Amino acid sequence: MSSSDIFFGEVIGTALLILLGGGVCAAVTFKRSKAHNSGWIVITFGWGMAVLTGGYVAAGVSGAHLNPAVTLALAIEGTTKWADVPLYFASELLGAMIGAVLVWLAYYGQFHADLKEPAMSERKGENPGPVHGVFFTSPEIRNVAQNLATEIIGTFVLIIAILTQGLNDKVGLSGIGVLLVALVVLGIGLSLGGPTGYAINPVRDFGPRIVHALLPLPNKGGSDWSYSWIPVVGPLVGAALAAGVYQLAFA
Repeated sequence: MSSSDIFFGEVIGTALLILLGGGVCAAVTFKRSKAHNSGWIVITFGWGMAVLTGGYVAAGVSGAHLNPAVTLALAIEGTTKWADVPLYFASELLGAMIGAVLVWLAYYGQFHADLKEPAMSERKGENPGPVHGVFFTSPEIRNVAQNLATEIIGTFVLIIAILTQGLNDKVGLSGIGVLLVALVVLGIGLSLGGPTGYAINPVRDFGPRIVHALLPLPNKGGSDWSYSWIPVVGPLVGAALAAGVYQLAFA
């Protein structure tokens, strides 16, 4: 696999993942969206389909990691070369940022219509801001230990499922593997997503959080940087633990 395969596969796949995942959050959030208030089930199914789409696009090119936690686990397991890890990480982050920008463009009118309402001017000092859920996660109860544990547990489930369902030893996920992973992500969202919003992917959270901070959105509020390390560290720890368990119990 060439460096260009990794770069283009991960950038495009991750951009599609965030476009559709952030897009479903926007669809449910905005008042002037036809899906407004359609609920958590719609969000979890939307994210599952986002994984399915991005994964199928990238699977034959880069292995469809789309997630530094997956890349780390596959490096520990041996499928991915350690020398390729920085390129995977950088490509995934760039793709996540592109995807977040595309969500903003697709919902441009909704962002501005909602955020320019008079009530929003009173909320512009909120941290996180009123539309943060379109871009990044935040906990329902702020407890560092619990929030970190939730992200570790959710990512552990994701990674152990990926490692045990069968990998294409050339690149990473196989075709049927992408479908299985999408279903696992759906299950994680339904069962474990309530406390923190289930980032389970450092760039899924960090890339769009950067975009939220940079975009010229009126009354957007803060980007909650004090919490931002948890959806980065938690998934990486969960991935490393899952890879260790896999090596001990399954390899």
